[in-house]
Formats: sequence, structure tokens, C-alpha cells
Amino acid sequence: MPEVYDRQDVDLTILLPSYNEQEAILPVITEVRQALADWEGDWEILVVDDASADQTAIRAAQQGVRVIRRPENGGSGASRKTGTRAARGRLVAMLDADGTYVPSYLPKILSYFPEYDQVNGARTSEQGTLKALRFSAKLLIRKLAEWISGKRIPDLNTGMKVYKRDLMLRYLWCMPDGFSCVTSMTLAFLCNGHPVKYVDVDYRKRIGHSKFHPVKDAAKYASTVMRIIMYFRPLRVFFPMSLILVGVALLISLARSIRWGYPRVDDAEVMLGVAALMVLVIGLLADLIVAQRRDIGESVTADTTLDQLIRLGGRTDSESLATATYQPVASGSSGSNGEGRGSAPDGPSTAPVRHAPPPAPVPSPAH
Repeated sequence: MPEVYDRQDVDLTILLPSYNEQEAILPVITEVRQALADWEGDWEILVVDDASADQTAIRAAQQGVRVIRRPENGGSGASRKTGTRAARGRLVAMLDADGTYVPSYLPKILSYFPEYDQVNGARTSEQGTLKALRFSAKLLIRKLAEWISGKRIPDLNTGMKVYKRDLMLRYLWCMPDGFSCVTSMTLAFLCNGHPVKYVDVDYRKRIGHSKFHPVKDAAKYASTVMRIIMYFRPLRVFFPMSLILVGVALLISLARSIRWGYPRVDDAEVMLGVAALMVLVIGLLADLIVAQRRDIGESVTADTTLDQLIRLGGRTDSESLATATYQPVASGSSGSNGEGRGSAPDGPSTAPVRHAPPPAPVPSPAH
């Protein structure tokens, strides 16, 4: 089926969040088109340019795809959220625009729908910089996420995933703006009982320079895991903490009893026991709140705060790119996809705000 841009509803949106990817964006678009040439449904390619300082947006627009150019740099997660809200497809296939993921796996991943709500490409190798540090940090965080979520997670922060858009919209309110957005997308589905599938995929060295900071971003991954679990499964955190406090109190009491030759409970053990009870009660209350919010959330759309956008709509001439106007999203207005626009911040941004430079001129064709 064809690649279409004249309809408001299509079967699939290929979402390519990009920032300074002028070298990679054309090969990625070409590979996506080759991969979906024989796919049965209608589809579109949507490039979300995160205020790139190069010609990423222009080169993408010259290919005739949909382009949304954010006026300010907000981070990888901000682009993914923008793209999910603006997507016209019932399914959204997201992959990085740096050439690391192989689009030819998309038909295989798409074959698992509609049985699954999210299907992720699990990388079989690590191709980033500082491989040993990245692998160790990701393994530790992944094991933490598996223990807390109770699910096996072959690749926690994969950037190649396909998901049902209507479900993802429910959880965008808790997605961060940085690299850990993909981790949050996975955990939000796992912690809320949505079936998630993993498919092994190849992973290549990126085109251009990596923007991933192994220490800073790994720390953000870890905090994101804990935060998402607290949002959706707080007892997985509070209950073990309560058990640990009880266990410490019992061990101290046992040691004192052995030392003095008779059962003995002092103030420290009592305080630890009370603390354990308080932690457990807090966890139960948090779980009750989460359950109530989950019931209410079934009929409430996700927070849809959206930065002001420059919509290029596939225009290729430099004049129309230069004269494209900002489209402010007023609080409470309705977007093209039906979700209400809020004015609250979208969460803490993980990247410094940088104003987008004016688009560079399109090079003149060689004669």
C-alpha cells in the first residue's frame, strides 16, 4: 500500500525524532521506504526536527515527508512526544534518525499487531561509545527494572519500537524530555498490564556524533525507572523497604537477646518496627491512589502540552521554509488529533533550551 500524506487517518506513522542528523536523515528515509514497499497498510513518515542547527529539516522536507520543526531544543523525549501527538497513524513506529536501527525489521515487528500493544526491537549488540561503561550501566538499570516491574526486559532503552498510539497518549504525561523517554515508554506499558513483545534486531554504528552522555544519562535512566515504578506500582518499592526495616529490627533484637541471655526489645527495634509500618501504610495509600487514577484515566486523554511548532508540511523551497510561521498552541484548544492542549510544562527537560537558528538555504542544483 502507498505512502500517503493527504489523509488524516492512516494505518502507520514512521516517527523519526532528529537533531543535527543531516548526514543520516536521507539514508534512513530511503531505507524506511524500501522496508515498507510491500507492506499492506497506508503509512506516512513524520520527521520531528528538534531545532537542529544544520539542514536536517530541509533535507527531510525535500523528500516529501511530513516535517515538524520545533523552535527550541527540548531533548530526544520531547521530540518523541511531539511526534506521537502529531502522528496520524493508529500505530506509531519509532526509530532513531541516526542510522543505527535497521528499518527492514519493521514488517516483522508489525506482524505482531494487533495481538500486542507494543513491540520493541531488542538490540543484539552494543555499538555506542564507551561500550564497557554503557553495557554495565544499562545491565544494572535493566536488572533493577526487571526486579521492580516483575517482567523480563531484554532491551530497556531501545529506540526502535512500535506501539498503539491511543494507548501511548494515556502515558505521555509522565514521559521525560531526554533519552530516558524510551525507557519510560516501555515501563509504562509493562507496569499497566499491556502485552509487550521483543524482537531481536541488528544495531549499527551511528552516522555522525553521539549525543549520549554515559554517566549523566545513565543516572537519569536509573531515576526514571524508580519514578515510573512509583507512578504505576508503588508497592514494588514500599513493600520491600518495609520488609527490610522489619528484618533489621528482628536481627538487632535477636543479637541483643543472645547477648543478654533472654528476649530483649529496646527502643531502636520499636522505632524500626514503627517505621516499617509507616512505610507499608504509605505504600498501600500510594497503591490505592494509583488504582483510582488508573480507573479515571481510562476516560481521560493524556496531557498534551506541545511546544510551538513550525510545520513544514513537506515544502521544499527555501522561501517557504524561511517564512514558515510559529503556530502557538493555546491552552484548552483542541489539536488536530483530538487531544486537548494544556499549558503546563511537559516535565523537566533534560537538555538546555536552545533557540532554533533560521533554516539554512537549500543548495543550488549543479548545472
